[in-house]
Amino acid sequence: MKTYNKIATSKLVARFDEELLNILREDLKAFRTNDQFATSNKQVPAQRNLKAA
Repeated sequence: MKTYNKIATSKLVARFDEELLNILREDLKAFRTNDQFATSNKQVPAQRNLKAA
């Protein structure tokens, strides 16, 4: 009969948190590099300042 070494739950949670944090960081980096809304949000205040004649 095989015996399995159980990993402590706290170690599993810590590993899960670390992996999740790494994934979120990578996604945030990708979002920042491909942010299409950054330029449109910067243009909105300039358009509000324009007044019709």
